[in-house]
Amino acid sequence: MSTTAEISAPVPVRAVAHAPLVSAATLHQWLQDGRELALLDIREHGQYGEGHPFFAVHAGYSRLETEVARLVPRRATRTVLFDDGDADSALAHKAAGRLSALGYDDVSVLAGGAPAWSRAGHTLFKGVNLPSKTFGEVAEHAFEVPHIDARELAARQRAGEPLVLLDGRTLEEHHKMTLPGAIPVPNGELALRWRTLVSDPATPIVVHCAGRTRSIVGAQILRDLGVPNPVLALENGTQGWALAGLELERGSARALPPAPDAVQRQAAREDAAAAARRAGVPVLTAAEAQGWLDDGNRTTFVFDVRTAEEFAAGGLQGARHAPGGQLLQATDLQIGVRHARVLVLDDDDGVRAPVVALWLRRLGLDAALVEDGLASDLRVPVRTPVKLPAPVPALDADAVPAWSEDARGLPAVLDLRPSRAYRASHARGAVWSIRPRVVADARAATGGDPQRPVLLVAPDESLARLAAQDLREAGWQQLSWTSAEALESAGWPRQATPASPSDGEAIDYLLFVHDRHDGNLDAARRYLDWELGLIAQCSPEELASFRVPAGAHESSHGKTHIDS
Repeated sequence: MSTTAEISAPVPVRAVAHAPLVSAATLHQWLQDGRELALLDIREHGQYGEGHPFFAVHAGYSRLETEVARLVPRRATRTVLFDDGDADSALAHKAAGRLSALGYDDVSVLAGGAPAWSRAGHTLFKGVNLPSKTFGEVAEHAFEVPHIDARELAARQRAGEPLVLLDGRTLEEHHKMTLPGAIPVPNGELALRWRTLVSDPATPIVVHCAGRTRSIVGAQILRDLGVPNPVLALENGTQGWALAGLELERGSARALPPAPDAVQRQAAREDAAAAARRAGVPVLTAAEAQGWLDDGNRTTFVFDVRTAEEFAAGGLQGARHAPGGQLLQATDLQIGVRHARVLVLDDDDGVRAPVVALWLRRLGLDAALVEDGLASDLRVPVRTPVKLPAPVPALDADAVPAWSEDARGLPAVLDLRPSRAYRASHARGAVWSIRPRVVADARAATGGDPQRPVLLVAPDESLARLAAQDLREAGWQQLSWTSAEALESAGWPRQATPASPSDGEAIDYLLFVHDRHDGNLDAARRYLDWELGLIAQCSPEELASFRVPAGAHESSHGKTHIDS
């Protein structure tokens, strides 16, 4: 059900009236009433990561129009927007107007924004991927997932003890840094590929990630499948390894292990089907699945959970690609509607999809499989493409050399790239800006003169067009855009400002999530403490959204029935 931005006709600008307000008490009721709800935090990533409600999904105003159709594909969905509550939530009301122009007709604004949610006694959670991260901690306790710490694992490696070490993250993460000798097998691929790596049922299997979640989930996936080997999650992942004073391997060129042969694939299929059956995962006929898709009163997401290479080679038109392991790791990046339905598709042999659907259901999502998977020939409804605002003229590069000789007509330059890219290098004199602040920054840069030209430096034209819409509505008409590379090629001198914008001004960047991967051990400690403390911050309603049955640990090797 993907919707891509169509860069063509302008979006008609509607008068931005105030959207209906809802109180924190009403929002709390809506979150528990079982009906579909999209709760969207329209602040930027750094602000979102510093504190948001548990079920909120990030849809930053900078790219709201191009992201919302992916997160909330059904435009009649009940939707609540919120910001910091400043100026009577002016930004949230502006965002509501943008969504109204796109056809979203049931949009409200949380009165008082995120602070009002906190004042009402509800937690604002730091970090990202909250449901998935919290469930990782819940699953560790519920399933009693065995673990091993970094020093013990290193000792076994030094002693030459047999073990298979698997990196459950993405290939990109693996290639950046991993544990010495780890084999990349993203969690979504474990069910399909583990047999190609382990021939002796006595050989221990250790799964690691960067922190905790994917280690725990990956290890339990193997246990769900009935793998006879001892299976362990590496406690605290690569961060725990670094905190123990051990060296990480950087620049690994290892690829995914090969797909299994026919005999192994059949065994994998049987194990995956049995695990899904024990967990009560529904298997729909093609007609039943089509009924879900044709129901205009419900939202149904359709995910193809194969590898990127398989997806690129062909699949079901309209299905969105979401590698299974990452879908489980970051459901909030893919599914913006609480209580929506999810169809999980794979090859017709169905090895990966049953495992992903099983875990999505444990996460509390209404996920199902489809008979014959991607071969079921479903008709995924085509959504009307989002039309971006009017085009912005590209920079005339021939004008740049003349500006160095005669500053008359020199435009004010606003750089809309990520703050970290701006710090590293930007056009001399350019001001770092971001869409929520672009009008205020233009006023400051031009002395409040809307007749002065403004040049937008952006990573892509769509972002320039969105920012330009706000500027045009505020009176600026002499606008152009360019990329940083094109501006440099045209001869504009560059500079670096490592401390500007400041950390407080760089609202697009969440420090404690990212710096832990760059050798900042204090950041790694804070991050791990954050993960370990998630359950204690949750309300009973938030924890009740998960489906983990009592006695779940007893079922890890099929000893008892799991009814999810």
